[in-house]
Amino acid sequence: MPMNFRKKRPEEPEINLIPFIDVLLVVLIFLMLTTTYAKFTEMKINLPTANAQTASARPKELVVLVTADGRYVINQQLVEGRSVEVLAAGLNAAAGSAKDTVVVVTADASATHQSVINVMDAARRVGLSQLTFATQGQTDAGQASPAP
Repeated sequence: MPMNFRKKRPEEPEINLIPFIDVLLVVLIFLMLTTTYAKFTEMKINLPTANAQTASARPKELVVLVTADGRYVINQQLVEGRSVEVLAAGLNAAAGSAKDTVVVVTADASATHQSVINVMDAARRVGLSQLTFATQGQTDAGQASPAP
């Protein structure tokens, strides 16, 4: 009996690529179907405009103007000071005992957000819960009318 000194070489493991390719194709199709392509070039902000008809005259309304530099005017009376407490006192004096008064906030386009928030906070402190904002109409650029 001849002696065989050759070692049997084990077979090289072989990677089966067909299931791998199948899985990749399914993942690719899934990504193509679920991906949304959005193009953001820049952020554009438009100031509020309204197409509302002119508002009917409301007997119980306070018009609060907010200027660009943060001063407040309540019913054509300048408020001395810019704090919420002073503004709340002015709103309370102008509203009197009528708590169903509508506060119309007319803010300059370049007024800070904080000055508008101060008006909202002062109205809340006084108990005036009806609040609306005046916007500039599209056709009448010179007049402001309260938003519905």
